[in-house]
Amino acid sequence: MLVVSASSNSQQHDDRSPLLSNADGRELKKPTPLPKGQIMILMLVALVEPIASQCIYPFINELVSDLDITGGDERAVGYYAGLIESLFFATQALTVFQWSRISDQIGRKPVLLVGIFGLSLSILCFGLSKTFAGLVISRCITGALNGNIGVMKSMLGELTDSSNMAQGFALMPIMWSLGCTLGPLIGGMLSRPQDHFPRLFGAPFWAEYPYFLPCGIASAFAVVVFSIIVFFLKEATTAGHDSHRYDTINESSAYLTLSHTPQYDAPVPLRTLLTPERILYIVNYGILAMVEICMFVLLPLFLSTPIELGGLGQTPAMIGLWMSGYGIVNSLFQAFFFAPLVSRFGKRTLFRVSYACFIPIFAIFPVVNCVARSTGIWWGVWGLMGCQLGLAVVTDMAFSSILMYITTSAPSRRSLGALNGLAQTTASIVRAIGPASATSMFAYSLQHELLGGYAVYVAMIAITIVTMKLASALPEEVGEWEQKTRA
Repeated sequence: MLVVSASSNSQQHDDRSPLLSNADGRELKKPTPLPKGQIMILMLVALVEPIASQCIYPFINELVSDLDITGGDERAVGYYAGLIESLFFATQALTVFQWSRISDQIGRKPVLLVGIFGLSLSILCFGLSKTFAGLVISRCITGALNGNIGVMKSMLGELTDSSNMAQGFALMPIMWSLGCTLGPLIGGMLSRPQDHFPRLFGAPFWAEYPYFLPCGIASAFAVVVFSIIVFFLKEATTAGHDSHRYDTINESSAYLTLSHTPQYDAPVPLRTLLTPERILYIVNYGILAMVEICMFVLLPLFLSTPIELGGLGQTPAMIGLWMSGYGIVNSLFQAFFFAPLVSRFGKRTLFRVSYACFIPIFAIFPVVNCVARSTGIWWGVWGLMGCQLGLAVVTDMAFSSILMYITTSAPSRRSLGALNGLAQTTASIVRAIGPASATSMFAYSLQHELLGGYAVYVAMIAITIVTMKLASALPEEVGEWEQKTRA
C-alpha cells in the first residue's frame, strides 16, 4: 500500500517538484540541510579543474616566448597563448554534451572518474611538452575527456531542493575561486624552480622542464581526488535519500520512491528541452561565459606585457599572486553574500547587475596602463587594479544566478544531465572562440596601434552593452517568460 502511494506521488510531481517547491506546492521557508559529505566531495571535483587550468596562466606567455614560437616578436605572443587556452574549450565543446547524456544513463560517478583521469594525464603532459604541438595535444586531451563541469551541476541539482539550491550553487563559485587562488599561486611561484629554489631543484631535469613542477602538483591533486571519488562518492539515488532531496509527504514514501524508481532512464529527446525559455537561459549563460573568459585571458596577458606596449610588465610570480588574491576575495564574498543577496534581490536583478560590471572592468585596463606609463605612481596602479578585481568578484554571482535558472527549468531529473550538457556545450563553444579572439585582438591592437593599442577593450565594452538586452529578458521566476510570450 505504501509502495503504491509513493509511486503515485512521484508521478504526480513529474520529478519536478523537488526543484521548485515542497510536496504541497508551497515554497519551503526553512532550508533543507545540505548533504555535507557528498557535496564536499563534489566540491573537490569542482576544485580540480580551475587548479589545473589556471596554474598555466602565470607562465603561459613566458612559455610561448621560451619555445620561440613567435620568432622573438613579443607582440605576437597573444596569438599563440590564446590558441593554447582556447583548445581545451574547443575539444570540450565536441564532447561535453555526450558525457552529460551518458551520465543520465549510466550514472554521474563513472563520467566524473573519466574526466579526472583525463585532466591528470593532460596536465602532466603539458608540463613535459617541449614543442608547440605537444602543448596543443595535451590541451586537446583535457577537453575531449573532461565533461565534469556539466555532470557536477547535474549532480548538485539532484542533491539540493528549492529551499537550499542557492546555498548549494553558491559553493561552486567558491570552489572555482579557491582554485583560481591556488592555481595561479602554484603556477607563478613554482615555475622555474631551479631559479627560485636552486638547492632543492638543482638537477638538470628542472632546467630542461622548468614548468613541470606546477603541472605535476596539479596532476597529483587530481589523482587524490580520483581516489576519493572511487571510495566515497555515492550516486544520487543514495545521496538523495540522505539529503531529503525529494520533498515527498514523509520519509518512508521518499525512500520507497528512490529505491524502486530507476534513476537513469532512457534519454529525453532534445526537442522537449529546447523551449524558447530554456534557450534564453542557455544563451545568457553562453554570453556570460564568453565575456568572462575574455576578461580572464586578457588579465595575465595585460599584466605580462611590457608597459611601453600597453601592459604592466609583471613577472609570473607577481601575476600568480595577484590572481590568487582575486580568488581569496571571491571565495569569501560568494560564501557570505551570494545566498542573502539572491534572497533579497532575486536571481534576475543579481544577474543583470553582475553582468553590467564587465563594462567598468574592461574600461580600467587602458586607464591603468596610462597611469603606469605617464606617472609611474604604482600605488595608483594597484588601487585601480584592486577596484577591477573587486568588480570581477561581483560578476561571478551571475554564474550562480543563471545556473539556478537552468537547473530549475529541467522538466525532470532524467533530463538534468542533458540540459546542463547543452548549456555547457554552448559555454565551451564560446570559450573556445573567446580566448583566441580576445588575445588576437589584443595583439592586433598593439601591432597596428588601433585606438592607441586599446581597441580590444573598446570592442569588449561594446559586446557587453549589446548583449545586456538578453539579460533584461530574463523572468523573475522560471516559467513566467514563456507564459508572457504565449499570452
